[in-house]
Amino acid sequence: MKKLALLATALAMISSSAMAADMAVKAVKAPPPAPFDPWDIAFGAAVMNDYIFRGVTQSNHNASVTAYFEPRYNVNKDLQLYIGTSTESISFANRAAAEVDIYGGIRPTFGAFAFDIGVWGYLYPGGTCYFGAPTDTAGKPLGAECATNFLANGNVMKKDVSFFEVYGKATWTINDNWAFTINEYYSPNFLNTGAWGNYSSIIGKYTAPSAVFGSSGVGMYVSGEFGRQWLGTSDSFYGVPAFPNGIKYADYNTWNIGIGFTYKVFTLDLRYSDTDMSKGNCSAFTSDYTAGGTTNVTPINPGGTGSNWCGAAGIAKLSVDLTAMSNLK
Repeated sequence: MKKLALLATALAMISSSAMAADMAVKAVKAPPPAPFDPWDIAFGAAVMNDYIFRGVTQSNHNASVTAYFEPRYNVNKDLQLYIGTSTESISFANRAAAEVDIYGGIRPTFGAFAFDIGVWGYLYPGGTCYFGAPTDTAGKPLGAECATNFLANGNVMKKDVSFFEVYGKATWTINDNWAFTINEYYSPNFLNTGAWGNYSSIIGKYTAPSAVFGSSGVGMYVSGEFGRQWLGTSDSFYGVPAFPNGIKYADYNTWNIGIGFTYKVFTLDLRYSDTDMSKGNCSAFTSDYTAGGTTNVTPINPGGTGSNWCGAAGIAKLSVDLTAMSNLK
């Protein structure tokens, strides 16, 4: 009987200890979830040997620097609102030396599909009108500045070529390695020429596995884009004797392909870019102040000057990109 009593006492003690331990575990409360902070800011800068925009140099094939600042508001994990501004150094025929961009939009996400819809304004302060005659080809009077200033190669350009575009983008992320994006941009007055502009493109990107360079932290990607720029008819400022009320700019295809390397917040992108626009039509489209010669005659360029601003180019770009939530905490 004593042995049975001792056994019962031991079992009771073990049971009580187990229950006490179980109660202690149950008494520990899970930590509260971290508060959701909807605000974030993306910002960065870059330097490149050539600023190419849709296959056309904006910096006369010279080096350019850029910086951007973009506040973001995350309504939830699948919807972001944003506004932003960026600046780039340029070299335009009207002597404008900077591009200032102001943009904003929304970025909704549905599973593997991410969208970006917004408005982008391109501002080019500091320009000077170059025409060299008191009236344009349609007989419309021009200001004293336009009449006095002229480009030696016969090209002309307005003082202010600022414009805006509406845009939409859709990205399909197939997996950690592959993603494809389609882009659509439209402007009712591209570069303030009076001509509408529509740009469509598709981008493919392959991101290598994170361990491609071992534990170094260096990442790599390969990407390419094919696009087409459609353009309407300019106003009479850009007219020629055969088309005094304006010229129909040439539509063109553009493409680029490149490889990039990433390390922490830094990216080095090496890229080849080109278009199928002729040198004569490029001179008429860009008003290139360095265009020369007389053999590149086209219906919209009777003077025959030729420009290499729309031709093949190699681009090396080193950029740094940060966000307040990820890099400043």
